[in-house]
Amino acid sequence: MDGLNVSIAFFFLVFGLCQVLRWLSKRLLSPGTHGCLAREFAGSFQLCMSCLELRMLMDIGPWGGGFGLDVVLTLLFLLSAVHGASLDGASANPTVSLQEFLLLESSLAATGAKLLAQGVGAGTGWALTRLYWSCELTQLHFIQNLIAPECSSSIHTSLPHAAFLEGSCSFLLHLILLKLRQSHPLYRVPALAATVTFLTYAAGPYTGAFFNPALATAATFHCSGSSFWAYIQVYWLGPLAGENFPGAGAGMGTRQKCSV
Repeated sequence: MDGLNVSIAFFFLVFGLCQVLRWLSKRLLSPGTHGCLAREFAGSFQLCMSCLELRMLMDIGPWGGGFGLDVVLTLLFLLSAVHGASLDGASANPTVSLQEFLLLESSLAATGAKLLAQGVGAGTGWALTRLYWSCELTQLHFIQNLIAPECSSSIHTSLPHAAFLEGSCSFLLHLILLKLRQSHPLYRVPALAATVTFLTYAAGPYTGAFFNPALATAATFHCSGSSFWAYIQVYWLGPLAGENFPGAGAGMGTRQKCSV
């Protein structure tokens, strides 16, 4: 279980670093565009690093770490709760940013800037996580380094089915978010974390259950087994269609907007 303890310490370090980044952005940057973009970067960075480490535990833990799926799902719930409570108004999800643009709630320049911040955050998170794994602090990381160059696609079903699953997960998660947007965080955060955990458990064996294009791009687009166009269909077009399903975008609510 030493490997699991190191991973938990890593999660604490990532969340602490991102909280410091958010605090500094509030202190040093304007409350408009720059502050919003810093939040988007921090949110994507935090989400990517924690998700990659968690997926490593999910893939290797049952046979290389001595713990089962129940431990990983518990960690997923806790991480989702912390992530939801710490986003500070950011979405950290390109489909949400594109939806705001389509609903005329965000300008083209602001949307492009947020997409860039999310992409840079996810890419930076991926690069630093790979660097962290290369230190081989645990046997799990040693195994991960051995198998990383031979990673395979997370799509384990037909493309239409995979795109439908990613779109459905995005739709359901966003619908619940809209229903709970006025609820107290004490109820909203665990409800959303439970939803993410359930959707990951249900769809994970088929697509990896990313329902976030930036996260999927960083985590699986470099893996062999599926074409680039297949990845675009499943992890970009699927969630975008799910987010913008008729009626799902009504009343986006209270998310903080960037203005350019």
